[in-house]
Amino acid sequence: LETFFIGGGTPTALPADSLCEIIIWCRDNLGFRESAEISVEANPGTVDSRYLKKLLHSGVNRLSLGVQSFNDLELRALGRIHSSRDAVRTVMTAKETGFANISLDLMFGLQGQSLESWINSLQMAFELPTNHLSIYQLTVEENTPLERVLQSGDAVLPGEEEIELMDDAIRDMSLSAGFIQYETSNFALPGFECRHNLTYWRNQPYLAAGAGAVSYVDGARERRIENVRKYIENITLGKSVIVERETLDRETAFRESVIIGLRMKEGVSLRELESRYNMEIRSYYGETLDRLVAAGLVSFTKTHCYITEKGWPLANRIMAELV
Repeated sequence: LETFFIGGGTPTALPADSLCEIIIWCRDNLGFRESAEISVEANPGTVDSRYLKKLLHSGVNRLSLGVQSFNDLELRALGRIHSSRDAVRTVMTAKETGFANISLDLMFGLQGQSLESWINSLQMAFELPTNHLSIYQLTVEENTPLERVLQSGDAVLPGEEEIELMDDAIRDMSLSAGFIQYETSNFALPGFECRHNLTYWRNQPYLAAGAGAVSYVDGARERRIENVRKYIENITLGKSVIVERETLDRETAFRESVIIGLRMKEGVSLRELESRYNMEIRSYYGETLDRLVAAGLVSFTKTHCYITEKGWPLANRIMAELV
């Protein structure tokens, strides 16, 4: 295995010994490469120096911290259990423990968030010993408590103009700090791009285990039981935990590879598309792609098709046209 990622929840909710037992078993039995990237997600305030040392000794070499914000009012609005001080302390402790690859998750467009508070959070993130940031705009899902609060008028999110200024701040400040935006929502110092996530964006195969986990192998996507108790029960009884299996036809897989690949700054590999699907991107998309190229939003090198700097702020719209 080239990469191993424990997350999609809060794995550090487990006692350190239990989590490390899982990691060590996987390392001993699943054939990890010596250079494998081994990542664990954690929330600040759920791990201390002792916990982090155990993770490091179990083989974890990349830590992803769900900080979200360095503003306590915003953290409370998100229902987070940690404070800004907890987040700073956790990052510093991780560095002192020996972690050389530390990533932070941040969010913008939050309830009560201003451009000034967002810039302060970014500034703090860049001042800390981190080398990777995943930055996402808050998404309001249907039929959630947040949607109901917003509809009642009891809370207000930043307006469209302020969101654009927040987005501009991300690009300006990351560039000044030496971070490269290598994907629509991800920034890294050179050499610290998340190898595991690059597997997703290049639409390469990946295995999965755990309640709700999704794998992609041999052109088939499989989703597992989401209910933890039911998942464990089926495993114990030797029953399948797969609840949905979708085999992608060649054209669907090709289109997915294009859309996902365009999320990366490098774009999608022309050689990969042709060797995997025997399809050519220019001929497939025809006038739609020609129009995007003529507008200066998409371009080509000898090896890749990519979204230009001009097109980057419109990336989601561009990808929607190619779905």
